[in-house]
Amino acid sequence: MNVLAPPKARLSVEIVYDLICPWCYLGVRRLLRTFRRRPDLLFDLSWRPFLLNPDMPRAGMARPDYVIRKFGGEERAKRLYASITELGRREGVAFAFERIRRTPSSVDAHRLVRFASRYGHADAMVEALFSVHFTEGYDIGDHAVLIAIASACGLDPAATKAFLASDEDADTVHADNLRAHRLGINGVPCFVIGGRHAIAGAQEPEVIERLLDVAAVDAAEL
Repeated sequence: MNVLAPPKARLSVEIVYDLICPWCYLGVRRLLRTFRRRPDLLFDLSWRPFLLNPDMPRAGMARPDYVIRKFGGEERAKRLYASITELGRREGVAFAFERIRRTPSSVDAHRLVRFASRYGHADAMVEALFSVHFTEGYDIGDHAVLIAIASACGLDPAATKAFLASDEDADTVHADNLRAHRLGINGVPCFVIGGRHAIAGAQEPEVIERLLDVAAVDAAEL
């Protein structure tokens, strides 16, 4: 170890996202790819829930009904999904929208990320939830699906089942969603770096990297 090497700047990164948002999946992938390009920086991630469909029933909604409600019809949705699928290919994400039969409420999935964070598994949980929903078409509002994902991420299935059966952290998810809106965040993904710099959308790594440079300079001056 080079004891004369300057210490790495450490940046806090708040990721405001929804687990049923394909742009969030792309944006998070690009963000993490950018991090890999910056071994000179250290990052502390925190996951902040945002509810794209705050009035969604906790049981979710049949996909055809959701598509009509959200996009006005299947044809418009197909055009949008085709575009996202192509972008996903470049990021190594095999979107399979045709497999999705039900659009869930994301409240319980967000709760599960908070539960996983207690054991240091939040990052892996987010990736697993995105992947299972968007590439395999599973309903991430279904507790059986969530318990299986939690088990695959190293969490105790019985403890996970008990947590999901409660309503623990549901109020916190809604409070975080309200907080995001109060901060002026009306769409996701949104990344808040160093508590001062924000960037919205699934930006290219080059754009994110420029913001990291600015935030790193600020951190060095504190």
